[in-house]
Amino acid sequence: MKTSKVLQIRVELRGIEPLIWRRLQVPGDYTFWDLHVAIQSAFAWTDTHLHEFRPWGRRGGHPRFGMPLDEFDDDPPLPGWEHRVADVLSRANPRLEYEYDFGDGWEHAVVLEDVLEAAPGKKYPRCTAGERSAPPDDCGGPGGYESLLETLADPEDPDHKASHVWASRQKGRRGKFDPEAFDEQQVKFANPAPRLKRLLAYIASQR
Repeated sequence: MKTSKVLQIRVELRGIEPLIWRRLQVPGDYTFWDLHVAIQSAFAWTDTHLHEFRPWGRRGGHPRFGMPLDEFDDDPPLPGWEHRVADVLSRANPRLEYEYDFGDGWEHAVVLEDVLEAAPGKKYPRCTAGERSAPPDDCGGPGGYESLLETLADPEDPDHKASHVWASRQKGRRGKFDPEAFDEQQVKFANPAPRLKRLLAYIASQR
């Protein structure tokens, strides 16, 4: 995506130690939907659950941006694809919360670190740094992930091998799941446009 400004954003997964985090550089005209897809790619989440961006430290606060799918929701979030990140996230208001999968409750701190000039010849979004693998989807949130790590670390556990296979498959990998592994050079960003097209088609079909 061509843009003159780039937002440098640090995303930290809350509730797990040592810290799991990513540093992203995204186009300045990115919508919240675009940022959502970039975060999903950087953390290797599967994007199979609802998500929401909201004001820092204010669950249920406004404005909220996400996927207004429930027609019976009296207070749905604003459509993330209709609102730009740069119109909300700024040096004066540099922090937001991003939650993915309301069942497992993966909460992330989204922090604007800098606004940069786009570098000639570079493609955005980019992941420039980070540490540790993100948990696999559907492992039960921070508490469930802690239990999973205990199983993965214990060769005598009857679920040890199967858990490694399952966790790696959830991340699109083979072999044993390594919770410490992360290489920003291996991050492949999905195109947000086709995902949005499928989502909008689904929303239209439910009306």
